[in-house]
Amino acid sequence: MDKRRVVVTGCGVISCVGNDVKTFWDAVVNGRCGLGPVTRFDVSEYRTRIAGEVKDFNVCDYLSFKESKRMDLFCHYAIAAADEAMKQAGLPVNGEWGSVNPDRVGVLVSSGIGGLETITEQCKTLFEKGPARISPLMIPMMISDISSGNISIRYGARGPNMAIVTACATGCHSIGESYWMVARDDADIMICGGAEASISKLGIAGFCAEKAMSTRNDDPLHASRPFDRDRDGFVMSEGSGVLILEELEHARKRGANILAEVIGYGLSGDGYHITSPAPDGNGGARAMKMAMKHAGVAPEQISYINAHGTSTELNDKFETLAIKSALGDAARSVAVSSTKGVTGHGLGAAGGFESIVCVQSIINNVVPPTINYETPDPECDLDVTPNTAREMEVKVALNSNLGFGGHNGALLFSKFED
Repeated sequence: MDKRRVVVTGCGVISCVGNDVKTFWDAVVNGRCGLGPVTRFDVSEYRTRIAGEVKDFNVCDYLSFKESKRMDLFCHYAIAAADEAMKQAGLPVNGEWGSVNPDRVGVLVSSGIGGLETITEQCKTLFEKGPARISPLMIPMMISDISSGNISIRYGARGPNMAIVTACATGCHSIGESYWMVARDDADIMICGGAEASISKLGIAGFCAEKAMSTRNDDPLHASRPFDRDRDGFVMSEGSGVLILEELEHARKRGANILAEVIGYGLSGDGYHITSPAPDGNGGARAMKMAMKHAGVAPEQISYINAHGTSTELNDKFETLAIKSALGDAARSVAVSSTKGVTGHGLGAAGGFESIVCVQSIINNVVPPTINYETPDPECDLDVTPNTAREMEVKVALNSNLGFGGHNGALLFSKFED
């Protein structure tokens, strides 16, 4: 069976640099960093005391107070981002689908970690007050699949519904698997992406213990510095990025505005280490090659790569090798950037954020910069679009995400052409 063409008709975002796509993109393209001191709790004893907190977010703009209390924060973010994406796509948020068949509308909005704050709070209750005081909503609030469930219930979307947990590749894989669901005629519309809310005592303590995060606590605006020789770790952030993927003819019949086309998706496993990418970049390269194979795209046709680029020593070095392996000689001429200098690392939401960056780069013909790039690293020697955005035609953009456990994902987006 021939693949059906899959297009993007809506995007929505909640992030540390803005709670809508327009504000988010303006910050990303202008290199306006959203990282700062953690304000939610006392971090004086923590090794890392900075993060990318969502600001000016009022959950009651989206949910009633009672509804909000039945969900973890990551679900709040997922619903808010999904609402924006649905509205841009011209789809209803009140469950009145009209000519659209809700049985053909699916949801795959996942979280890499899930309701970590709920777990933390309920553990405290258990230890201080005993098991009888645990909330009966604890389990449905903490499980990572519940963002898909809550969005499905909210809109009455009854198509394919699931969640994927692949650490920092979660959002990428959720969008990629949604692409295949539409392409193979299992759904006409997929609401997909990632959400995360792990800026909590337990979340930061865990990553601090791993010594994976930056300790530039006195200079948060320059702490996340992908591909820079003096990088010292990632900076955690939170939020949600959601896309609406739709079968082309279905979108046309609705009169939807088509933003871009999804043309390829690849995934692989390193089979190497729980936290480090494979040293030769082979796993990431195979995911990129698979995406290019399904898209029928040659390496020299890729205009821009939004790299995972976490600002950790190993990721940036090994991802550089992956890009070189996947693209060959074309790796020297492709524009690459990591937008995590601006947004921080959204963990399971990263693939949603960065897929939206790819779509916006195609719409606006702009490659956003890698900010805080001051000292070149000879082992990260690609064109990383240092510090300043670049106006250029972006016909095909690739999003790369890598997750703990050796999970690799790659998505290819292109300008839509009839």
